[in-house]
Amino acid sequence: MAEISLRKKVWGWFFFDWASQPYNTLLLTFIFGPYIKSVVGDGAEAQALWGWYVGMAGLIIALTAPILGAIADNAGNRVRWIWLFSMMYVVGSAGLWMATPENMNITLVMIFFVVGLIGMEFATIFTNSMLPDLGPREEVGRISGNGWAFGYIGGLVTLVIMLLCFAEQGNGKTLIGIDPLFGFDASQREGTRFVGPLTSIWFILGMIPFFLWVRDPKQSTVSVFKVTDAIKSLGQTLSHLPAQRSLMAYLVSSMFYRDALNGIFTFGGLYAAGVLEWSVVDTGIFGILAIITGAIFAWIGGRADAKFGPKPVITICVLTLTVVAVLVVFVNREAVFGIPVGPDSSLPDVAFYILGGTIGAAGGALQSASRTMMVRQANPDRMTEAFGLYALAGKATSFLAPFLIFFVTSATGSQVLGITPLIALFLIGLILLKWVKPDGEQYS
Repeated sequence: MAEISLRKKVWGWFFFDWASQPYNTLLLTFIFGPYIKSVVGDGAEAQALWGWYVGMAGLIIALTAPILGAIADNAGNRVRWIWLFSMMYVVGSAGLWMATPENMNITLVMIFFVVGLIGMEFATIFTNSMLPDLGPREEVGRISGNGWAFGYIGGLVTLVIMLLCFAEQGNGKTLIGIDPLFGFDASQREGTRFVGPLTSIWFILGMIPFFLWVRDPKQSTVSVFKVTDAIKSLGQTLSHLPAQRSLMAYLVSSMFYRDALNGIFTFGGLYAAGVLEWSVVDTGIFGILAIITGAIFAWIGGRADAKFGPKPVITICVLTLTVVAVLVVFVNREAVFGIPVGPDSSLPDVAFYILGGTIGAAGGALQSASRTMMVRQANPDRMTEAFGLYALAGKATSFLAPFLIFFVTSATGSQVLGITPLIALFLIGLILLKWVKPDGEQYS
């Protein structure tokens, strides 16, 4: 077989972001989450339900991600693992077709959702660990930013397809006034429910370049002995973490700020649906704006990362998101930033659109710079394990934040008060960045 060029490998790697982004865009945030709210009816109840299942997925990921990463570093062949988790992604997302508006088995539907989410997160761990193989250290930030921007474009394309061709408005028509394609029954919300199968199909097609062009330099088979060695190696890594102050500080800092960011993405659409009474189409338009700004600033952030390093980019983005999280609490149908508005005022919608665009911009640059920073902090010989720990850091409070939102929302009966834990998480992450070295530890 002819040698695959580095350019093709990089583009193949980009296509994972392109293929997987719709799970975040369509399912977690802008289409399926608000749809669940519309079926459940009560915004606070839907937010609590969402928080419980997303929290359970985060707990499973947190407990198993570092072990899987250690096994991959010892056994090699990360592509084989990506195949496995890709199948979970496909099955989980396709199963959401079963979310019928009447007599829905919410437990079964959410199990499918959790399976797909876990598959997406685990596959991301293994693909992220390939980033250092794609270029020299000084180019990693630019490559990461380009990949994240390309992924956002994939999410944007699928969201536009859903809004124009499938997702029903209250009148049973799509955004451009046509019936959902393929003869889908609007009364059964089949157009909107197609979001699951569409996400699955998009992923299958998008992963073709990845599997054609991406190769893992470490090729071997997994054995019981290698699994045992991997767990021992992970134990040694964890025992040495306190001595690696910069890496430890970064993992803990990212634990909080990434979880807060994921919370905004996960609950943003559902929040708008409940507090501002937006339809699925309204949240979809909001999503288009956030994705466009996310793609642009992921690209810009990648270049800033390459020039100044990831730490300044991360600091500015987290500070921006902290301010936005505070402002979101003061936007509702009765008032905007404390200024009363009439029931027919569009000011709350405009304000939320602006805040959403800002979230997209800061979030896109932040996520790209964060995985670049992990490359700088990690031991090059234990990169998959390191990204497993990175996933652990991202999920250790990822299950905590949805659970906090679940408990606060349930206790207060208020969606607005329910999202306030995110503000504290951003602030903690921002403070802990002080102890992170821009270039990480030095490994011999």
